[in-house]
Amino acid sequence: MKTLNYFLFYTYVGLVIVAGFWGAFINPYFDLRLLFDLEPNTLTEYTKVNILSQYRFLRAIELGFGLFSVIFFRQIFYERQFNTLFLTIMSLGVLARVFSIIVDGMPSSLFLFFLIYEMVGVVVIYMYSKTTIHQHVVQ
Repeated sequence: MKTLNYFLFYTYVGLVIVAGFWGAFINPYFDLRLLFDLEPNTLTEYTKVNILSQYRFLRAIELGFGLFSVIFFRQIFYERQFNTLFLTIMSLGVLARVFSIIVDGMPSSLFLFFLIYEMVGVVVIYMYSKTTIHQHVVQ
């Protein structure tokens, strides 16, 4: 369980950091084309600028969450408050994806993969951190 936990944690957090930095500061145009089949240059200037601004903002927030997760790794696995915050944020992402399926329809297989990966991650990290937080409190 420990190895699976760390694998899921670090791959999730690593992707959040890389995707966040890439999308916010390097090449959001590539992201929009790859992930959404959206060519930003076909939009009106007003729409393009606003979509890029919001996309960069959301990716920067994603980057910030990833950095928070790396910096406070120990606290996430040993202090209930940090653990609850981390798992709540991660769970809200999963919940938003499920809500979107219900309200907006079925996404591409890539986004379904993200949903399943994140859902498994939440469950495994929750189960593993229950033991590490319990051990920390008892000691």
